[in-house]
Amino acid sequence: MSELAATCGLFCGACSVYIATKEDPERLKRISLKFEIPEEVALCTGCGSDQRFASCAGCGFSACAKEKGLAFCSECQDFPCKELKDFQAALPHRLDLWEDLEQARHLKPGDWVAKVQQKYTCSRCGTVNSAYDLSCRECGHAPSCDFVERHMEALKKHMGLE
Repeated sequence: MSELAATCGLFCGACSVYIATKEDPERLKRISLKFEIPEEVALCTGCGSDQRFASCAGCGFSACAKEKGLAFCSECQDFPCKELKDFQAALPHRLDLWEDLEQARHLKPGDWVAKVQQKYTCSRCGTVNSAYDLSCRECGHAPSCDFVERHMEALKKHMGLE
C-alpha cells in the first residue's frame, strides 16, 4: 500500500500537513500554531506510514480496514458507512471522495496514487498542491490544479473568502 493512499480515499500528497512535512517548514510552523501542537506532533508522512498527523493517528477507517484486510473503504461490504458519509460531508477537500474511492476499486494503490495526484498537479509547472492552495504554491498559477478549479466556490466559502 502506498504511504500516500489513505484508506478513506484521500490522497495524502495533496494534504497541507504532508506538504508542510516534506517541503515547507514555514507551513509546518503555521499548522503547529493553528492546532496548538508542537511541530514534531504535526509531522506527517502519509496515512500509510508510521508518522501521521495528530488528528489522523487514531483514524477509525484505517483500523477498520486493517481489521478486515482491506486497502480502501470502498472494498468493504458496508461501503459507504455512516461514519464515512459524515466524514466526506464535513470538509471541502473531501468532495471527490466517492469518485476517488470508486477508482480505488479498480486500481492498485500505487496506480491509484498516480491517477489521483494528477488532479492536484499544477498544469503550468507540475507542482502538487494542497486542495486549499487556490493558486500554485510554486508558480502562482490560478487555479492551482483541476480540483481547485472544480471546487473553487466551496473552498473559498470554507476559507471565509466569499
